[in-house]
Amino acid sequence: MTENHLAAREKLYAAILTLKTAEECRLFLDDLCTIKELDDLAQRFEVARLLDTGKNYVDISGETGASTATISRVGKCLRYGGGYRTVIERMKEAEK
Repeated sequence: MTENHLAAREKLYAAILTLKTAEECRLFLDDLCTIKELDDLAQRFEVARLLDTGKNYVDISGETGASTATISRVGKCLRYGGGYRTVIERMKEAEK
């Protein structure tokens, strides 16, 4: 990845951090992503959420339509990454 690509990613992250409401986020993502891309992102997040609740791959695939390859990849990110875990834990706290 080139420095220009990395700089563009950093600008995107900064842009996302300026959003203040769910509606602003929806509007931005609707402009930024295709319907398919949004559906894919939403599916991956739902897979992460379901994995966090302890559901198995077969049940998750049935509920979301995600392939076992996608579920496995999301599971690895949930275990070893930080993004899904951070968001899921913050959402749990907000529900309390």
